[in-house]
Amino acid sequence: MEVISIIVLFASFFFLLLLKVPVAYSIGISTTLSLLLNIDKMPGITTIAQRMTTGIDSFALLAIPFFVLAGEIMKQGGIANRLINFAKSLVASLPGGLAYVNVLASMLFGAISGSAVAATSAIGSIMTDRMEEEGYPRAFSASVNITSSTTGLLIPPSNILIVYALASGGAASVAALFIAGYLPGILLGLAIIGYIVFVAIKRKFIKGQRATLKEVWNHFTKAFFSLLMLVIVVGGIVAGVFTATEASVIAVLYAAVLALIYKDVTLKSFPNILLNSAKTTAVVMFLICTSMAMSWLFSFEGIPALMSNFLLEQFSSKFAIFLVINLTLLVIGTFMDMTPAVLIFTPIFLPVVMALGMDPVHFGIVLVLNLCIGLCTPPVGTILFVGSGIAKVSVSQVVKPLLPFLLIMIIVLLLITYIPEISMWLPRLFGL
Repeated sequence: MEVISIIVLFASFFFLLLLKVPVAYSIGISTTLSLLLNIDKMPGITTIAQRMTTGIDSFALLAIPFFVLAGEIMKQGGIANRLINFAKSLVASLPGGLAYVNVLASMLFGAISGSAVAATSAIGSIMTDRMEEEGYPRAFSASVNITSSTTGLLIPPSNILIVYALASGGAASVAALFIAGYLPGILLGLAIIGYIVFVAIKRKFIKGQRATLKEVWNHFTKAFFSLLMLVIVVGGIVAGVFTATEASVIAVLYAAVLALIYKDVTLKSFPNILLNSAKTTAVVMFLICTSMAMSWLFSFEGIPALMSNFLLEQFSSKFAIFLVINLTLLVIGTFMDMTPAVLIFTPIFLPVVMALGMDPVHFGIVLVLNLCIGLCTPPVGTILFVGSGIAKVSVSQVVKPLLPFLLIMIIVLLLITYIPEISMWLPRLFGL
């Protein structure tokens, strides 16, 4: 291992981040500089280009643009309103009911769209004003929206779990990861609701009007076909009817037909939907390209083996090692986007946890939840900034009410880390 090249890699990467250079460019430039110290200029440049190309040469990654497109159709197709109305009919009559509605709607919409940002913007744009009308502070509403939207990254279908499956080198299948995310995602949502119950009683938030069974059924029937997509996509993957990539195409067709039937999206809207999806996909794929190049450089320098040996030598307890890895990932999540973090650090930490007996599927859920917390924290917390912008409050106003929610998320993270059955019970039940 060339120590100087590693120093250059990390020093240039963090320096570029401080200059507010986009993460993908920071990764690409720092990787190129580091590699040029080890390899002649032309071979070094061609190696980077080759690794970026081979990094996205994967059939599984074809699922990402299609799931992004399905999520964009859902976002513009009036799905959010139907899910909110259904959730409201179930829990709005409870103290703090609208906050529960926000959580449930975010869980459902995030799962359907596969995007935490889409869930934050779609649900937040509707719920924040409604909650303010019933006495909820906007900063508190934003905190609920920000943290609850991360549940959709655990509840399938989830693009980031597909990326992890790629980064694991086949150690974890997409089907196993999808089914493993259900209980942790639901547990996270229930934990957030549990804290809201405490706040609602303390602050005496008003109750909404109780819906009749007829109203509940009416809202359920309107949301039914949206919810059915989850069953078709995830059920088909788990049952082996189709792959995740094939499921993503089915999701697009289903979402498009549903949006046209609901008449919330017209044929004239589709060029704009396709353009937005293409922009999002381009950003994600460029992140994957550069991150795969950096991940290869780490392997080239022998960093995964070095990290594994260091942790196993320094700590005698696997519980202590899991804690150190969690703390490291929490810090990484505060300044790095999820996709590059998964691609870069999975090859480093996965061999360590596997040596200690942790299942790769279990680690995937732990890794994603760590980075979900990072999405909600400054300085690079994407969802934090989106949620604050949607609620029209400053980030500094959101931080105080957000802290207890982050603590709840960390407690759930520890439970999922040290109780493997939460993640592994369903995959084992289905033989995955």
